[in-house]
Amino acid sequence: MTGSFIEPLLISLKTVLATTVITFFVGIAVARWMARYTGSFKNLIDSLLILPLVLPPTVVGFGLLLLFGRNSPVGQLLSEVGVNVVFSWPATVIAAAIMSFPLMYMTSRGGFEQVDLNIENAARTLGASEWRVFWTVTMPLAWPSIISATILSSARAMGEFGATLMLAGNIPGKTATIPVAIYFNIQAGHYDQAMILAVIVIAMSIISLTILAYYKQKINKSARS
Repeated sequence: MTGSFIEPLLISLKTVLATTVITFFVGIAVARWMARYTGSFKNLIDSLLILPLVLPPTVVGFGLLLLFGRNSPVGQLLSEVGVNVVFSWPATVIAAAIMSFPLMYMTSRGGFEQVDLNIENAARTLGASEWRVFWTVTMPLAWPSIISATILSSARAMGEFGATLMLAGNIPGKTATIPVAIYFNIQAGHYDQAMILAVIVIAMSIISLTILAYYKQKINKSARS
């Protein structure tokens, strides 16, 4: 395998790893809060959180480009401290995180909503703090959903293309993830290289989904026994 295949693979793996860590902690925090939030704006907030899931990725990418561009307030503020997000590796992480966050959030929230409030209240009655209730009661009960959410969001991050191309561009060895490399290889007529990269993505996606299916099957067997 030549460097033309290795570089996009390494960039994608690095991006997916960083994205998974970010969406894992942020997704769990937001999902836990939304699972217990009963305010008037619950539906509106929920819609905004899952919006990237239904919007075209290019629209999300364009929005991020406007947000982090040099002419925007955020972009100008970052430029003053020597940080440029657009067309950089962090841009691939931001784009992938935004696009994969809804899957992490929705699936985790479902797990938290299935936790019996009476069990949490019983732990509080016994003197457990909110922090201890979360880690010793809520998290273990919601863990199957959180694992599923993590796998799904990681797979989504691996396949992210539109928003990444808009915000990070195609810089070989820097921002050219596997999906971006596939697109430009096809544009250049390098179908053999595009095919190899496509096979890599398909194989990694199948592995992720197989792990998810195996984990769900194991959970179901444990629940029956």
